[in-house]
Amino acid sequence: MTTTEHVTERLVPALNGKIQVRVLVAGTGSPVLFLHGAGGLLWDPFLEALAGRHTVYAVEHPGAGESDALSHLPGIWELVLLYDELLDGLGLERTAVVGHSFGGMVATELAANSPRRVSKLALLAPIGLWRDDAPIPDIAGIPPETLPELVLADPKSPLADMLTPPADDPQALFEAAVRMASVLHFIWPLPDKGLRRRIHRVSAPTLLVWGEKDRLVSPVYAEEFASLLHDSRTVLIPDAGHLPQLEQPEPTRHAVLEFLGE
Repeated sequence: MTTTEHVTERLVPALNGKIQVRVLVAGTGSPVLFLHGAGGLLWDPFLEALAGRHTVYAVEHPGAGESDALSHLPGIWELVLLYDELLDGLGLERTAVVGHSFGGMVATELAANSPRRVSKLALLAPIGLWRDDAPIPDIAGIPPETLPELVLADPKSPLADMLTPPADDPQALFEAAVRMASVLHFIWPLPDKGLRRRIHRVSAPTLLVWGEKDRLVSPVYAEEFASLLHDSRTVLIPDAGHLPQLEQPEPTRHAVLEFLGE
């Protein structure tokens, strides 16, 4: 995990102190809550760009680090309520929310549960819906060495090394397994947990960002999300897969920053 000197780490108590939620904070300006995907929380150039104009609160999903947090969170609904409580702990009555993949699913659920608290919603290839004609692969059954082929437009790029921990590094393999398990806990066996029944409650203007070559969550889901949201627009990123913010950082951050405004 990479941080920089100006990034502050906070541990925010939740559930009457049963859970300590790890949050990385940096920047100045209007608040942005960031929720990461299955790869874990990484302070990367995308978050650095957001922090150039906003105060970014990047949250590590409970269970993604070394904790027993998941024992207190049996399902997605409890996780969403936890994040509503976290906003209180951060002193954020209303904030923009940016979520990637699983984080996008949670961000949408949060915006549906607490529509008055989410001012804008930016979703990078979110999961949460299901189409039989475009099934999302079960990430629990994907061999690590084949993951780059699903999530990257160019599976031979240097990013592939970041996605696949060295086979001879037990600690890295263990940490990757913990991060994956923390997401699977909420989405296995299918990521459809009823969002379609609640998404009509989202009132925040929404930006959908999708890599045109996303083979994990097909870009047809951008159309699906857009059809269910009251106020949304979609940006497709050429030559990007499931990680547009890392594969094509410039057009992705431009789209998100322009949408968030000042």
